[in-house]
Amino acid sequence: MNWTRELVAIPVTDVDRAIAFYAGQVGFVLDHDHRVSDEIRFVQLTPPGSGCSICLGEGLTKAVPGSVEGMQVVVSDIGAAHRHLRENGVDCGEIHELPWGNFVYFQDPDGNQWAVQHIPARNGGA
Repeated sequence: MNWTRELVAIPVTDVDRAIAFYAGQVGFVLDHDHRVSDEIRFVQLTPPGSGCSICLGEGLTKAVPGSVEGMQVVVSDIGAAHRHLRENGVDCGEIHELPWGNFVYFQDPDGNQWAVQHIPARNGGA
C-alpha cells in the first residue's frame, strides 16, 4: 500500500491575496476555488509537475496564518527558479549552495516560509 502526500493546508488571512501570490507570482496552477458554504471556501493550487498540492481558504484549518515553516518544492534548475521568482515580484533571497543542495527561500504575504531546492545529484550533477 502506498501512502502519498497530496495536499497540505497553508493558513492565510486573505484568500484572494494568497491566490494572486501563489498563482500569479510563484506560478502554481489554480486547480479549484469553490465556496462550499458561508463558512467554507476551498482553494487548491499545485506547483507545476508536483503530485502534492496546497489548499487554502476559509474554514479549512485552525492554524495561525503565517505559522507554516519548512514547506519545500524541488526544481531541476535553481537559477531559472530564482529568476522566475524575482521577475514576478517575489521577495526571495540569493541562491544558497550547501553540500545537500542549492536553495532559494521566500515567504508568502502572511509569512508562511518556503524553500526551493535543487538537488544536483538528481540531475546528473556532482
